[in-house]
Amino acid sequence: MTGDRHGTNGRIAAFFDLDKTVIARSSTYVFSKPFFAEGLINRRAVLESSYAHFMFLLSGADHDQMERMRANLTNMVAGWDVAQIRSIVAETLHDLVDPLIYAEAVDLIADHRIRGHDVVIVSASGEEVVAPIAEALGATHTAATRMEVVDGKYTGAVDFYCYGEGKVTAMEKLAATAGYDLSRSYAYSDSITDLPMLSAVGHPTAVNPDRSLRREATARGWPVLTFSNPVSLWSRFRAPSKTTATGIAVGLSALAAGALTYRLLRRR
Repeated sequence: MTGDRHGTNGRIAAFFDLDKTVIARSSTYVFSKPFFAEGLINRRAVLESSYAHFMFLLSGADHDQMERMRANLTNMVAGWDVAQIRSIVAETLHDLVDPLIYAEAVDLIADHRIRGHDVVIVSASGEEVVAPIAEALGATHTAATRMEVVDGKYTGAVDFYCYGEGKVTAMEKLAATAGYDLSRSYAYSDSITDLPMLSAVGHPTAVNPDRSLRREATARGWPVLTFSNPVSLWSRFRAPSKTTATGIAVGLSALAAGALTYRLLRRR
């Protein structure tokens, strides 16, 4: 725990990892099919992505796997047009990601917002993928991996890798600029690789933890939650725009599942 390095009167934030914590799959894998359809990746890359995703779901990603995925990703995206990627994500976000969002995560995010807490999505995936998902969830801020861009195209170099201690760096930067007190803030993740992220706040919680994180959470007395109900929120609530629909979905979901949310919180 970080102690009082950001004071005791600061604002409170809830930091959420994305993959297997808020959504049921790897956010990068989700977009492999539209990337293939647009000719950005070949069939072999799709198969490799599927295998990596299977291993990710089976046992979680350890440090070596994350490093291999990072290297493969940077090699793959070199030369891609940034505007094209953002357009693909925007056009397919609703169909691909919406059915994968854990209802329990949405309830918990809504509860934090009702309590006046800022919500921050912190992910090792690229910001072009993470930011639209975070916006749809009503998050206040996003911290994600940033790729170097020159003349509108990715060079293959990484400006900032939001992984491991890098997540803590992003959290501390946000705490300094937004006035968050990390010792009073919350964090949620599924992976042992996010142990630094969880240790950086006063209220860490393991969500769908891999075996290593489960052991660590048990040893440290941290709460452990299981999210298992990915649902389509767009289909439940209709509104004139996606932004409005998201706000209604988050708000009504929180009210309808108030008892569940409070049970989750009381376990902490």
